Amino acid sequence: MYNSKVFVFLLFFCGINISAFAVDADLNNALNNARTACVGISDKMADIKRMAGINTAITGVGTASGAVAFGTGIAKASTDRKAEQIEDDLRKLIEELRKEAENQDTSKLSTISITVDDIVKADLSGKSNASELKQKQQELEQLTDKSKTLGNVRTGTMAVAGATNIAGAIIAGKNVQQEDLETKIENCAESIKNLQAVQMQVQMDNNTDDATLSRAKDIISKCSMIKTIDLSSVIKKAKGAMVGSAVGATTGVVGTITSVLANNKTTRDDNSEEGKKKEKNLNTASNVLAGATTVASATATVFNATQISAIKNMSKIVDDCEKAF
Repeated sequence: MYNSKVFVFLLFFCGINISAFAVDADLNNALNNARTACVGISDKMADIKRMAGINTAITGVGTASGAVAFGTGIAKASTDRKAEQIEDDLRKLIEELRKEAENQDTSKLSTISITVDDIVKADLSGKSNASELKQKQQELEQLTDKSKTLGNVRTGTMAVAGATNIAGAIIAGKNVQQEDLETKIENCAESIKNLQAVQMQVQMDNNTDDATLSRAKDIISKCSMIKTIDLSSVIKKAKGAMVGSAVGATTGVVGTITSVLANNKTTRDDNSEEGKKKEKNLNTASNVLAGATTVASATATVFNATQISAIKNMSKIVDDCEKAF
């Protein structure tokens, strides 16, 4: 009888301890699962934030370059208008010289066509408006040189704006592809939920040491906010930045080509009415594209900047969680 009672007692005691060990093992397993699921998210979030920061700087350069291109294009248009006015003035002066020559019937000016190139080659010495013509010639040459320089600056800055927006679109595109991180965040939140369930059961059964239980509670406390992280808002902003940069890249590249065509020698030297109209249209298109590139780049910059702000808030939650492990 005594031996049977001892045997029953030993079985009961061992059963309690086996149960305790099992529950304790469940808690440790839950802790290990949570560590595996949650650790590493912080680094991935830091990468997104870093790329968004780089992209903000890149698209900021694109915005500035586009603005310079647009401003330069406007200045070029103003310069071209002044040059056109001087050309008109020169034609009027040439007409006056022709009439003067026809009246005197002694000057070779009677054969001059009403073109700017002809007046540059003409011998104007002794003519009544020779000094005025010479001054106009010099002004026209200066304005022409200035127009060429402004055209080259516009082309260069448009090229920079286009290139930076291409880079911005590529970087933003990478930040959009975050399916793995979204899955990892979901798994982390689920593992914390499971850990909390196991911790509550262990605490009710009082079958684990205080240190492990306290550690589990701390991790649950620090990581409970993981479930509130919605990465879709960051991805949405990254998509906005990608679209903005893609538009800026397109308008920047097309604007660069248009600016080159507007400012090359063939276009500038075509003094026919059709040629002048073509040059004016190309310059107008270049300026419009420069403005569009500036707006698109600025839009991408805003999306990148707000993306950083959103990531910072999420990163704090993730960092606090990982520190608990």
